[in-house]
Amino acid sequence: MEPNHNYTLIAMQLLGSLSLLVYGMRVMSESLQKLAGPGLRYVLAKMTTNRFTGMLTGMLVTCAVQSSSATTVMTVSFVSAGLLTLLQAISIIMGANIGTTLTAWIMSLGYSIDLTEVVYPCFLLGIILIYVKRHHVVGDLLFGTAFLFLSLVMLSNAGKSMDLGHNEDVISFFASFDTSSYLTILVFLGIGTLITCIVQSSAAVMAITILLCSTGVLPIYLGIALVMGENIGTTATANLAALGANTQARRAALAHLLFNVFGVMWVLTVFYPFVDMVCRLVNYNPEAGGQATRLPVVLAMFHTCFNVLNTAVLIGPIKYMERVVCWLLPEKSEAKKEEFHLQYIQSGLVQTPEIAVLQAQRETGAFSQRVTDMFSMVCELFAETDGKQFAERFSKIEKEEEATDNIEVEIAEYLGHVSDDHLSGNTKRRIRQMLREIGELESIGDACYKLAQIIRRKHETDKTLIPHQVEQLQAMMKLCSKALEQMNGVMHGSRGDYDIHETYRIENRINQMRKDLKEENARSVEEKKYDHAAGSLYVDMISEMEKLGDFVVNVVQARYSH
Repeated sequence: MEPNHNYTLIAMQLLGSLSLLVYGMRVMSESLQKLAGPGLRYVLAKMTTNRFTGMLTGMLVTCAVQSSSATTVMTVSFVSAGLLTLLQAISIIMGANIGTTLTAWIMSLGYSIDLTEVVYPCFLLGIILIYVKRHHVVGDLLFGTAFLFLSLVMLSNAGKSMDLGHNEDVISFFASFDTSSYLTILVFLGIGTLITCIVQSSAAVMAITILLCSTGVLPIYLGIALVMGENIGTTATANLAALGANTQARRAALAHLLFNVFGVMWVLTVFYPFVDMVCRLVNYNPEAGGQATRLPVVLAMFHTCFNVLNTAVLIGPIKYMERVVCWLLPEKSEAKKEEFHLQYIQSGLVQTPEIAVLQAQRETGAFSQRVTDMFSMVCELFAETDGKQFAERFSKIEKEEEATDNIEVEIAEYLGHVSDDHLSGNTKRRIRQMLREIGELESIGDACYKLAQIIRRKHETDKTLIPHQVEQLQAMMKLCSKALEQMNGVMHGSRGDYDIHETYRIENRINQMRKDLKEENARSVEEKKYDHAAGSLYVDMISEMEKLGDFVVNVVQARYSH
């Protein structure tokens, strides 16, 4: 019974170590992304002028955040938000595949040197910084790094405790596989893919592979087959995240899959010569056996050579890869477009508050455009004389008003979810700012709907406005349209692109016009130029447009308060 108990304990140590490894990688990656903050967003969105700078950007960002999945999901998010083209995204993904090889080198290092001396100082300094709120993110980074290194130490110790190199059953099991058979290679490739898809962590699968190889029981050819499978399996994260996203985002995720599948296919055609070449680079002879301590280095070197050469092969014909992806995932027809649909906030794509805020900002810009279009519908409704067309236009405005209510709720709930995370002061201010913006934008939608209701009341009561009233209302509508266009420019541009004082000038003109027209209306009703009912409808429309102008100013002020 005692041996079984020991093996059970070792198995729990192994699983616990892997869990700690995944957690440490996650904490470290998220901390690095938070430290990079807007700079990371800027690098991904701006430093991709061509395929080569895009590839280098993806590689450097992945080395910085220690997660190809994080870089890929961020890239998919940016494509979804319209900040990156598909071509730029593919080049970044290629670079991310090179950058992720650093993780394998760190793990191989953990099996070569004793990392215990680094772990405890990291824990001590990390906990001190966590309690210093100003530097808690750096503390999280140190804690994540310490957990990562500690898990590698624990995995190494668990491997030694299992003593697999002297376990005849385990040795016989792996020896039963014919390493010279392509069928065996394909089986282990499939196992690596399946396990990575299930655990959603290529780092965990790499750790298991390095552990088995370092004990000497897993032949290097089978270990490399597992690594190749891990390269395919790691693409599942981005593809799952992109399921609810738009077509461009799903294309970027598919490109990641095709990139790795293509690489595996061409490496399989030269598998044994390629592996032998990698072994020679690190001075390891696969035929002689022994030297198990060098196998982690062989795996890390193969991972690097595979991704570097695959990128070198595909970086040239990258445009053809883009065409293949577009052919496999054609754009959906817009004929049956949903009435209410968020364009940029997609479920599953958020990895850090920075990305979440970016998506919400893009969605708020789309919201701004939507209420602007809604006011244009109101202007068309005012000019409509045909009864059937009038009813259809009013019904469309009514649906748009419901959509603006839903959009405000969806964005607010999304930002509320983001607020649950640890945020920088700047990000907190930006979220408060956007919450104010969407509230004012929804008020613009309400004002448009109230205007439409007043116009419908006029239409139903057959009240006719005199030409002067129509001219003045049209003039005020033009001012409101100009204010909304100015607001849209502010919402989609940068702070320096638009002068906020122009918005104030337009709003002052709207206020003055309302005052003058209300006074004029009182005199006209008194002089019997038109009846009180017509005058009431006239003033109601003027007042509602003045309120709309106030809401526009509030949106612009909220944006410039940042």
